[in-house]
Amino acid sequence: MRRFLLLILITGTFVQMKAQNENDYYYEIPEYPEKFTAGTVAGRTVDGLGFRFYWATAGLRPEDLVSKASEEGRTLEETVDHIYNLTMIVMNATKKEPTVFPVEISGLSFDEKRNAILEFIKTAANNLKAAKDKEFKEFKMIFQYADGNSNEWPFWNELNGPMADALWHTGQLVVLRRVSGNPFSSNVSVLSGKVRN
Repeated sequence: MRRFLLLILITGTFVQMKAQNENDYYYEIPEYPEKFTAGTVAGRTVDGLGFRFYWATAGLRPEDLVSKASEEGRTLEETVDHIYNLTMIVMNATKKEPTVFPVEISGLSFDEKRNAILEFIKTAANNLKAAKDKEFKEFKMIFQYADGNSNEWPFWNELNGPMADALWHTGQLVVLRRVSGNPFSSNVSVLSGKVRN
């Protein structure tokens, strides 16, 4: 009976660890691909965003979320809201789907927004890494608005637009959390994509 209970305990712990790791996909950056293609390079760039965003938003306190660099600036949480839109645009383009504006997220908690952003990033990175070079012309950013208007942009603009912008704003999160007295962990190595013990 003891062995049976021990087996249940070990299995339960393993399942809990597995679930935690699935939720912590960007705790460390995924292993890099074996070969260079347009897709693996673009996907790795998006993985870098995921790793940085994960750690820029890990362990935030309520007082961090309202932190601002200046009176007229965005709060940390408002910056996360902007990153939500940017990463959704990137993901939708890699799914060959439009982004419909306005995007309504006012009912989401900070944790729900953070988890959604990490899923958007993971989905986009995986779609890019699996893509053939000829597919990139299909990864258009299509913006549809409530008034019936729409815009369309090629993948090139996705690189210098929402991808680069999301990285830019993730850096701002690091500054804003420092301003509120909760700095980015010094154990996180953005070069190696690993966490030092």
